[in-house]
Amino acid sequence: MALPLSQLPGEILREVRNHKWIALLLFLVVSFAVLAAGFVWPYKYQSDVIIFVDDRNIIGPLMEGRAVTTEINDRTSAARELLLSRSIVEKLATDDTVFPNAAMTPEAVENRILDIRSGISVRPRGDSYFSIGYSATSQMEAFRAAQRLGQLFIEESKERKRTESRSAYDFIDKQVKSYEKQLAEAEARLKQFLSENTDGTEQEANARMAQLRSQLELAELEKEELQTRVRSLQQQLAGIQPTLRQGKTEDAYRERIRTLEERLDSLRLQYHDSYPDIVILREQIAELRKQRDKAAEEQESGNVVSVEGEEAVNPLYQELSAALSKTRADAATVDTRIDSLERLMRQQEQRMERIQANKAQYSELTRDMEVNREIYDDLLKRREKARVSMHLDIEGQGLNYRINETAQFPRTPTGPKFSMFAVAGLLMGIAAPFGALAGLLQIDPRIRARNQLEEGIGLPVLAEIPQVRTPYEKRRHRKATVLIAVLAAVAASAYVTIVVLAELGVI
Repeated sequence: MALPLSQLPGEILREVRNHKWIALLLFLVVSFAVLAAGFVWPYKYQSDVIIFVDDRNIIGPLMEGRAVTTEINDRTSAARELLLSRSIVEKLATDDTVFPNAAMTPEAVENRILDIRSGISVRPRGDSYFSIGYSATSQMEAFRAAQRLGQLFIEESKERKRTESRSAYDFIDKQVKSYEKQLAEAEARLKQFLSENTDGTEQEANARMAQLRSQLELAELEKEELQTRVRSLQQQLAGIQPTLRQGKTEDAYRERIRTLEERLDSLRLQYHDSYPDIVILREQIAELRKQRDKAAEEQESGNVVSVEGEEAVNPLYQELSAALSKTRADAATVDTRIDSLERLMRQQEQRMERIQANKAQYSELTRDMEVNREIYDDLLKRREKARVSMHLDIEGQGLNYRINETAQFPRTPTGPKFSMFAVAGLLMGIAAPFGALAGLLQIDPRIRARNQLEEGIGLPVLAEIPQVRTPYEKRRHRKATVLIAVLAAVAASAYVTIVVLAELGVI
């Protein structure tokens, strides 16, 4: 059963009184053990180099957008990783100016590398500063190692920036050449495809189809017009005689009268009406008109049919026949044009089918070429940026490190000092007996208080018998207490004397 916390201080004091010698022994052992640890504790000396990160020089704004300066996001972590790398640590471990009397055997160098890595520390000192520290048991070793670490860090960081810029430029240059070759191959494939497939594009085929369709519609309209005209000419020819009989018929007289009237008109333009020829023509015309009227009357009565004269082609019939023939020829020409347009339409449909079949391949070839061209153009710009960035790092511009504060010779050790061990030993010696008893009381199964029974088994305690000491036991207890107090005072005096002598440098 655990002892209640309210009764724990009293029980601790009672146990200390009952075990005074053990408490004294524990005090002496703990205090002098901590004091002895202070004597043998190895003191470390640390020297620091302050590094300034110069990332705000004038080159940055001038080359913004045209060059990429080498940046480090977490400068402290990057510096720690760089300093703990094998290249830097091995250079420091084999530097005879830092370790002048150290052995340079492979085993000794490996052990020294482990010690160096455990002694290196990197700490941030604001936004643009961080410190490189080195701790060692030797003041001179800490000073020289810190100073050399700062120099090695700056040299290695510059070399790595140059290598990084050169590697980036070489990589991008290889990619540019690779994509240049791929772009040339894509263009050759597209050129070969276009040379083998001369059907053109879908837009051109659609435009040609629309043009042919329009011409076909116009030809069909023209055909309908010509057919209508043929029917009209055929109807007109059906009502006209193909020939005319020339003789003493009304038509013959009318034709002769017309001829004489034309001759009379031409003579009147040159002569007067009294001219003999004009007089004769007028008489002939008058006579012919009389005969014409008489022939018309006979033709109307049907009694007399003229058999004199000969048949001649009717000019109107001849004109209409010529127009009909021409119209039929035009209709045949339009039919031929319609057949040609329909054949061209079928050819264009076949052409469209071939274009649709090649469309996917053409799109793929075009897409590959455009993608390669876009990546190639972007890589060209990046290569030029990488070239400028490489020259910036070669010239030492961009992100730079420089030593802002050199390493200082350490005067005082770092870590816990002897005085801290002395004070801690005395305090821990006094607290050790009480702490040990407090722990033992918590795990002791014996019943020490009535509350343990009442809370543990739930039954009330009727009576409690106190511990009774005889007068002899009381006298012996007082003597032992006085003796222990004297011994504790002597031990404390010896402890303080040892501390003072150590601080004065006597021991």
